[in-house]
Amino acid sequence: MDDETHIMFENIFADLFTPEEIEKRKNLWKILCRDFFEKFIKKDDVVLDLGAGYCEFINNVRCGKKYAVDQHTHPQKYANSDVKVIISNSSSITEIEDESIDVVFVSNFWEHMRDRDELKATLREVRRMMKKDGRLIVLQPNIRYCYKLYWDFFDHVIPLSHKSMEEILKFMGFTIEYLKPKFLPYSTKSRYPKHPFFVKTYLKLPFLHYIFGKQMVVVAGKR
Repeated sequence: MDDETHIMFENIFADLFTPEEIEKRKNLWKILCRDFFEKFIKKDDVVLDLGAGYCEFINNVRCGKKYAVDQHTHPQKYANSDVKVIISNSSSITEIEDESIDVVFVSNFWEHMRDRDELKATLREVRRMMKKDGRLIVLQPNIRYCYKLYWDFFDHVIPLSHKSMEEILKFMGFTIEYLKPKFLPYSTKSRYPKHPFFVKTYLKLPFLHYIFGKQMVVVAGKR
């Protein structure tokens, strides 16, 4: 990424995530981790948050060891003290050894890849880092359900549906363990209430996911 593009993305993120919005997201992600994502994570797992951004997931998840990887410097400011921060592009994370990670978590990241080759290179790197019984957890906008708003963001490049996500994961050597095409609303800045009570209720009532969900969640193992 050249300097001009880097600066542009930094400005975009600053506009999207004000301090108030970041604080709201902390509370939201704490509930998401406790009430959903941690069922796929063991308490002693080594977890890597790829494209960690403001570290809402990795700060809140309970596990054995934590890594936050991002090519931007946000994690250096927002990561908790128990998180090891690595500033790196996603396709060559040289600080992480082969087959050393139990869980790789990726949220709203694939759409920012430059092209399909970069996505494939990143998945190849994810597979390298994962242990033989490791897991990849993906939370991702589903273009099939959010196509009207998806292209409102200049840095969105690659559109993925749950079908194309499943296809590329299988092609790159993963097996699908869990796939939910409609899970969360498209944006945490949406009009939907974010009070802990409403978020907990939403997670417990799957029929609401089919009504409001525009993001998919996929859990894949290493084949």
